[in-house]
Amino acid sequence: MFLKVQLPWNVIIPAENLDAKGLMLQRSIVVCLLDDFAKKRATKDLGYYLAVSTLESIGEGKVRQQTGDVLFPVVFSGITFKIFRGEILEGVVHKVLKHGVLLKCGPIENIYLSSLKMPGYRYVPGENPVFLNDKTSKIGKDVAVRFIVLGTKWLEAEREFQALVSLEGDYLGPVL
Repeated sequence: MFLKVQLPWNVIIPAENLDAKGLMLQRSIVVCLLDDFAKKRATKDLGYYLAVSTLESIGEGKVRQQTGDVLFPVVFSGITFKIFRGEILEGVVHKVLKHGVLLKCGPIENIYLSSLKMPGYRYVPGENPVFLNDKTSKIGKDVAVRFIVLGTKWLEAEREFQALVSLEGDYLGPVL
């Protein structure tokens, strides 16, 4: 699900990037904010950071004594992406394993669909392994699949989410 959030942030502008007349200060703040935002990647509470939409306010800068850099508190609106239990999403298969498949959905790359959660599908090994059902529907590499989220897990060290999903439900499975 996409979330619109308002975030406080601290932007540090190196002393060498400060303009004597202050004309380029706002531009430097925005550039540093976007750079920091991209590096942060995700948080457990808000999900994956996707975009900064509006810069709401820039507070008064405070000079750091040791470096001469200036810290500006800013508030901005942004868009994040976080998946929730019970949500129905679409993803693309990027790896087929004997016991299930790994999917990607937006910025989330570790979504596991177990063969136990694919009712009616059986594994067919080969050079390009797939899961087939009696209706000749197949789940293989690069196939889009609609699924329901059973659970998620936040990995702090990697700053990413993992999810366990299922095809048990109405209108779930490969998308034509």
